[in-house]
Amino acid sequence: MAAFFFLLWIVFNGRVTTELVILGIVIAAVVFLFSRYAFGYSLRMEGLVWRYLPWAVVYFLNLVVEIIKAAIQVAFIIVNPSKHPDPVLVEFDSGFHTMFQNALLANSITLTPGTYTVEQKGNHFKIHCLVPSMGEGLDSSSFVKLLEKVHVERRSV
Repeated sequence: MAAFFFLLWIVFNGRVTTELVILGIVIAAVVFLFSRYAFGYSLRMEGLVWRYLPWAVVYFLNLVVEIIKAAIQVAFIIVNPSKHPDPVLVEFDSGFHTMFQNALLANSITLTPGTYTVEQKGNHFKIHCLVPSMGEGLDSSSFVKLLEKVHVERRSV
């Protein structure tokens, strides 16, 4: 992480001089120590970040694709005079035992147009859907499938 802070320093300055390199090393070390003491950052945590980074990129790309697909569906409902919203509340259990997985699922659903999480208690979800078809298969969505593949060391719900 200290190396990342140093590289960020160099990128923000836009040039490399002896003074900037020395100052960058000092500032990167200070920011690293601050993050270690203020946020509980550790080498173990850095290992977890690198371990989950490929998964996080895949999840983010999946989220973008799902947002685009849902936005097209919602736009079709809006511009098509024969289509009308038919709001429905859908309830399901995710089966996840960590707060991280449940919170990420709830936020992913809310970020997707046409759906939002009304309530989430433990692994039980209430989702508002613009049309009933948007609520079908939420418990086996691509978000759930990706979250099942990751085993996060977090507190249980």
